[in-house]
Amino acid sequence: MLQLRDAVEGGPAGGPAALLVPGEAGPPFPPAAAAAASPPPRQRLRPLSVRTATRAGRLREYFVFRPGTIEQAVNEIRVVVTPTEDGEVQSVWLLTEIDHWNNEKERLVLITDWSLLICKYNFISLQCQHVTRIALSAVDTISVGEFEFPPKSLNKREGIGVRIQWDKQSRASFINRWNPWSTNIPYVTFTEHPMADADEKIAPLCLLENFKTQLIQAVKKAHKECPLPGRANGVLVLERPLLIETYLGLMSFINNEAKLGYSMTRGKIGF
Repeated sequence: MLQLRDAVEGGPAGGPAALLVPGEAGPPFPPAAAAAASPPPRQRLRPLSVRTATRAGRLREYFVFRPGTIEQAVNEIRVVVTPTEDGEVQSVWLLTEIDHWNNEKERLVLITDWSLLICKYNFISLQCQHVTRIALSAVDTISVGEFEFPPKSLNKREGIGVRIQWDKQSRASFINRWNPWSTNIPYVTFTEHPMADADEKIAPLCLLENFKTQLIQAVKKAHKECPLPGRANGVLVLERPLLIETYLGLMSFINNEAKLGYSMTRGKIGF
């Protein structure tokens, strides 16, 4: 026989969800009259546990990981590659750019024979919105290391990044450093995409170590084949902390927690 009880034994009454389980067994052969007059079988309620969202489930929130999206994006971006200025495309990468105010931004990065192309691509509308072209022969320093912040900074991050500097400038001007929207920064910093290891097909495009290796090879080749006149050529590869000079960091905290730098579904809308 099944029994119905109002709450789990030893717990509070009225749980939000329940399972039906067999109760104590009654007499094997009840009298016919008693059986006819007896109430319906009663059952006991047991709470159910709620599972949290898996990493695979979160993967579907990012438009870039939807089937065919990254292939279409790469094909469209190849149009902006000019053979005379860039040469041939050597590799394509899906990385996260960390700006000078610690904001995360989803980026497609192309390494060509003579250029580094950093593409801001809208994976929702499938449009290339902006491309930054950096001549590989102008790159003078590539730094690899953990992120570092001022001692009193309230918004820090962990992890390893790659910083690419050019034109012999290690720091931006005072005005540009304190302007969160400034694009006149003589370096760019990358780290791995937050879902880099969640998709086996796209995972090779997100490996920061492989990106660093191919970038160094491409820069050395460009310095040898296309040296800039009037300056010493060669690239300096360093292992050192990557300083991000933010203190309060309220803007980057909101941006990074809400993943505003990524093309994602947000409820019934996506942006």
